[in-house]
Amino acid sequence: MRPLTSKPVLLLALGNESRGDDALGPLLARRLHAWLTSTGRDSAVEIIEEFQLQIEHTLDLKGRDLVLFVDAGEGTRPPFDFFAARAGATVGYTTHAVAPEALLGLYARVHAAAPPPAFILCLAGEGFELGEPLSATAATHLEAGFTFCQRLFDSPSLPSWQASCNEPIHVGRTPIA
Repeated sequence: MRPLTSKPVLLLALGNESRGDDALGPLLARRLHAWLTSTGRDSAVEIIEEFQLQIEHTLDLKGRDLVLFVDAGEGTRPPFDFFAARAGATVGYTTHAVAPEALLGLYARVHAAAPPPAFILCLAGEGFELGEPLSATAATHLEAGFTFCQRLFDSPSLPSWQASCNEPIHVGRTPIA
């Protein structure tokens, strides 16, 4: 059961705008927020921007019907990968960043319940150095990701999102932390 204050869909956008293409997550989140607001879909979607995931984000997952993690990735198939996230091993107590799969595993452990269905949209990036601007290539991937997300949020349901996956399970490609 979802708490009264939470929206059924959560988008967690990750990235650092000071590191070139790592800005893809926050930039996409802002575009989507404007579009969701203009179309009246914002009542169903909460957007949170962060530099990186922390264990406290398990509380943000509670009561959600769907979760979408958005991040930039190095070595990602252009323009992006979209796949279901599976709960993975939990993190140690000294880590500063948590992978989406680890966050889902931690959620199951902390809340003694299955995490909500979650997906990862990993936008292909190529430059992540401090002080770099967004690359022209990443800007085109941002546009493709925005168009793709419009379709996702036109039909925010588990079967629809599963049908949109380009991989059955996340294997090997890691978003930039």
